[in-house]
Amino acid sequence: MNRPDPDTRYRAPALDKGLDILEILAAQDEAMTRAELVAAMGRSASEIYRMLERLVARGYVARLGGGDRYALTMKMFLLAHRHPPLRRLVAQAQPLMDGFARQTRQSCHLVAPDRGMGVVVAQASPVDTWEFRVRIGAPLDLTRTGSGLTLLAFQHPDRAADTLSQWGVAEAAAVLAPLRDHLDAIRAQGWREAPSAQVVGVVDLSAPVLGPDGDAAAVLTCAYVLHPGDDARTDRAGALAMLRETAAALSFTG
Repeated sequence: MNRPDPDTRYRAPALDKGLDILEILAAQDEAMTRAELVAAMGRSASEIYRMLERLVARGYVARLGGGDRYALTMKMFLLAHRHPPLRRLVAQAQPLMDGFARQTRQSCHLVAPDRGMGVVVAQASPVDTWEFRVRIGAPLDLTRTGSGLTLLAFQHPDRAADTLSQWGVAEAAAVLAPLRDHLDAIRAQGWREAPSAQVVGVVDLSAPVLGPDGDAAAVLTCAYVLHPGDDARTDRAGALAMLRETAAALSFTG
């Protein structure tokens, strides 16, 4: 897979080999053996061995099952969605979140993964005198909050453990195992609706903001509070419907 370089003045053969490996793996649905990579690149095994091992060591490529099959991790995706894209997401989300809060009389917050936790990166409040809200910057447990569980549920099962490892979650497979049935149910439904585990009387409504590969890059959550005189069924159902519409509008899927 030696591509012609229109400008050879600044060649970096080692970098080219590393990028070739990443591009080839990115185009595959399944993991590849080292022999298959060698054949695809048109190079000798000795030329790519050290580069492949460095990509594994740096977390860009995973050796599946400890064997000789290699696949991309989520590291490049996560790098691509760090702070500048996150700022763009927040800038796009804020007016939509403000509209949601105004129309539903409920607060909402946007949560993204960071250093083993979910972190509130944006928040919107209703214009009412009384409100319940989560502050920007608040860290949320991925396994004990509606936002965290929804974030976990919308990671493809084949990539979830690697994704959590890249987020900084230790022993990711062990963390996911007891949650699998619950996460599968959330994913099948398309959203999460359940009483808050933190505050009595609050119902967490959560919907995923999906990235290009269909995994959740963030989660939009409404901590739904029943106001006196509200019709709980109608208003909560309406809030959930609007929350899902807002999350879909923020998603990257085409």
